[in-house]
Amino acid sequence: MSKRAVFYLSAFFVLTAAWSLLPVVSTQMGLAQAAQTTQATQTTQLRGVETGLPLPRFVSLKSGKVNVRRGPSRMHQVDWVYRRKGLPVEVVSEFEHWRRIRDFDGDVGWVHASLLDSRRSGIIRGRVGGAPVRLYAMPDEYSETLALAEPGVLTRLLSCTAKWCRAKVMGSEQTTEGWVERGHLWGLYTNERLEN
Repeated sequence: MSKRAVFYLSAFFVLTAAWSLLPVVSTQMGLAQAAQTTQATQTTQLRGVETGLPLPRFVSLKSGKVNVRRGPSRMHQVDWVYRRKGLPVEVVSEFEHWRRIRDFDGDVGWVHASLLDSRRSGIIRGRVGGAPVRLYAMPDEYSETLALAEPGVLTRLLSCTAKWCRAKVMGSEQTTEGWVERGHLWGLYTNERLEN
């Protein structure tokens, strides 16, 4: 065998070996890129396919009568009806004009997007008949008590700091606005700040 033939054969084997390693290298690079994408996804919030808004997110009911369905269409059965305008709910997914929501009891169903309001509300936590929660004149537990709100009372959230929310009691004849400790409210996330 001539030197030229040996050179061609060895070059052929080198190229064949390199070519056979290419899928392994590209797969490893693909895995590294996938790992970086997964890390980036974990640090960024999920977005709704239809709206581009964060998921999950809190909203409130726009109407005093809202049908909650088993699926995202008018053809699906109505499982229950909400009858409290302003009730806070959490949007957990989207499909076309429908939003899958979760309420403060953890119940989940589908409602039409037109029945939801982006204005934020909260509901006083606790069991019905439980101890009332104080609404203060200032974000300080030593300030004047303006009102007592029983568990289940709806509030319009005006702003929230790390510990306090400025809220207006909804549905009462006499409008009461004050500060409530955020731990007494359902309708916002632990580290979420609201500004109006």
